[in-house]
Amino acid sequence: MKTQDTNIETPDWRTHFKRLEGAYAPATMRSYRADVEAFEAWCLENKCDAFPASVDTVCRFLQGQGVNKAPSTVRRRLYAIRKVHRLLQLPDPTYDEKINITYRRVNRAKLTRPKQAKGMTRDYLDSFLAVQPETPWGLRNKAMLSLGYELLTRRAELVALTTDAIEFREDGTMRAIIRRSKADPFGKGRIAFTSRQTAQLVQDWLAWRGPDIHHLFCPIYQEVAIDRPLSTTAVKRLIKDAARASGLDQEDVDAFSGHSFRVGAAQDLLTLGYDTAAIMRAGGWKSLGVLSRYLELAEHNVWKN
Repeated sequence: MKTQDTNIETPDWRTHFKRLEGAYAPATMRSYRADVEAFEAWCLENKCDAFPASVDTVCRFLQGQGVNKAPSTVRRRLYAIRKVHRLLQLPDPTYDEKINITYRRVNRAKLTRPKQAKGMTRDYLDSFLAVQPETPWGLRNKAMLSLGYELLTRRAELVALTTDAIEFREDGTMRAIIRRSKADPFGKGRIAFTSRQTAQLVQDWLAWRGPDIHHLFCPIYQEVAIDRPLSTTAVKRLIKDAARASGLDQEDVDAFSGHSFRVGAAQDLLTLGYDTAAIMRAGGWKSLGVLSRYLELAEHNVWKN
């Protein structure tokens, strides 16, 4: 690619972008790629150079993105632009104070609160479990719902669990190692425990599934377990289907997401009297600010009771 002002050949960023594979989660890689493509397309439309970009170009791009995009998306796009400049060993404009001021202006202009998934609290969990069919799919769904809630998992963490990451204990409970998560990119893992009820649901699923499948949860085709992991979309679909089957109206169904395990379990722990340090440890949170958003509705429920 040639820059418009200098006519100098600039390396293709997509080729260099591949160097990041394995260092970041696949979802992060997809987001960064989309962000850089959005910047490149904007630069082409506005007849300015993307790589290297000027401070003014980046400022105008961020301002334009801030009209329709959330501040978190604008910030991620800024990081993506920075990453590609560094990969290409080009002068990086993103640390200029004008960039910081522009982003702060974008952030302050957006007064909307972050959208919060509806929490799958214990009452909802019990309802969702009750509507599962007595089929192999029902066995798997019950184990997934109960385990996701008690381990406070993200949907990616739940589908990434492997059979060798769980251990059934003498007291009837289960121990699990969540080896990789959004907050643990290097896979140090966190250890979590389940109730006897959830351990039994997992055992029932494994008794049907069989021992020779690597991932704990897998697809089922014509009542045969398939040796590959489920997609993260399957978790979101499971929660919404269970909400719909339990008789909730469409507005409530739409409010649930793959994040509802963590939100609902955290809210329940607060109402049971656990402090924030214990909840952060249980869910592997690093940021008190993120957890505080999850707990807002639980605080409301405490006063209602």
